[in-house]
Amino acid sequence: MTIKRLLTGAVALPLLILLILKGGFSLFAGLVMLLSLLGLTEFYRMAFPDRKAVALVAAFGGALLPLALLNPFRAMFALTLLVILFGVIILFTFTDVKKAAGDMAFLLMGFLYVPLLLGHLLLLRDLPDGIPWIFLMMIIVMGGDTGAYYLGSSFGKRKLYPAVSPNKSVEGALGGLAGSITGAFIAKAIFFPALSVADCLATALVLGLLGQVGDLFESLLKRSFGVKDSGMIVPGHGGILDRLDSILFASPAAFYYARFIFMHH
Repeated sequence: MTIKRLLTGAVALPLLILLILKGGFSLFAGLVMLLSLLGLTEFYRMAFPDRKAVALVAAFGGALLPLALLNPFRAMFALTLLVILFGVIILFTFTDVKKAAGDMAFLLMGFLYVPLLLGHLLLLRDLPDGIPWIFLMMIIVMGGDTGAYYLGSSFGKRKLYPAVSPNKSVEGALGGLAGSITGAFIAKAIFFPALSVADCLATALVLGLLGQVGDLFESLLKRSFGVKDSGMIVPGHGGILDRLDSILFASPAAFYYARFIFMHH
């Protein structure tokens, strides 16, 4: 499994870096919508194992939402349309009237959890320093994952949240924050000198912490749905949601910090 993870990372990471650096905004938007589609498909497969048609239609509809976020009126229109459209679909296709409200709640949860949060990557990319910010967020999250894994596996004794994720430890969580801080300062040294020391610490702590919370939240969803992995699309890594869980919670914070704090220094 470790070899599979390393091989997948060795292929996927350079391609992702190349796409972000050279691909332009349109190609990046296409990637975000594709990830939204795959993530929603996994979410709805867990939530609606017996309603494949509705799940597929909802996944394709929700995957268009990230583009709408670039304009607040389009975003309101898109969300409104999704609510009404799938309200009508549930109204006329339900199989068990006692589950209808829960089905609608799961549909809306999917839209809010995957494309709405992931769409902040497009808002981030659209900023003047959008590309460095995306790389900074990725390094903070990946540094957190690496620090949590190695310190947790070496020194982890106290359980962090066993009801949700039995293998995570307090030591691993602290190691994750240390890894995130290290990643932020590496980013400052290599490609983002405009960051201050305060920026490095603030973004590492906020994004690193939210990344870990996002990981725990996805673990909660999987336990609630009774599955081990959200999918098997990424060799050695499980599903797309298993890879995006930290990014989903970290990317909105990265955008709002960049837009409302960093740009007003």
